[in-house]
Amino acid sequence: MEKENSRKITSKQSEELLKTLKTRFEKNSKRHSEMEWSKVQDKLEANPQKLWSLHQMEETGGEPDVVGFDKKTNEYIFYDCSAESPKGRRSFCYDSEALEARKEHKPKNSVIGMAGEMGIELLTEKQYRELQEIGTFDTKTSSWLKTPDNIRKLGGAIFGDFRFNTVFIYHNGVQSYYGGRGFRGMLKV
Repeated sequence: MEKENSRKITSKQSEELLKTLKTRFEKNSKRHSEMEWSKVQDKLEANPQKLWSLHQMEETGGEPDVVGFDKKTNEYIFYDCSAESPKGRRSFCYDSEALEARKEHKPKNSVIGMAGEMGIELLTEKQYRELQEIGTFDTKTSSWLKTPDNIRKLGGAIFGDFRFNTVFIYHNGVQSYYGGRGFRGMLKV
């Protein structure tokens, strides 16, 4: 119950977040042409826990915005749309197992751990490529991506960036972390 209560924002925070999201929505209409803000806002207001997650995305520098609509689930899809990997989510290794395995210089958290705490999911490689089709992201940074189990079982994780007008997907050991690598999230509302 305590965790549920901590996943609420004040009415003032909610009002400010909705204003920020509306401004971003209107400024970046190419990301969601044919969608109406009033319908998005209705969904957000009906889902306070999702609003809390979006607030976490915003507070950590993700600049969440609507990038699609899932007709099967009747949900709007938000991705982190900050130009670079969100500042408040950098310098983390991939998951809790990798974090525990580090003997020294442990980061504060793991990517999977923080995403779970925020109530969001990591972008998959496919979603990351879709994001890069609606803008240019991670030209100076990189973002950890949801790693397929077969790669993770071997101790690896994947990340992506955009260089030379191309989306690159790379790999690293799960225990690795870098000041210029964070993660981007996705939330359905």
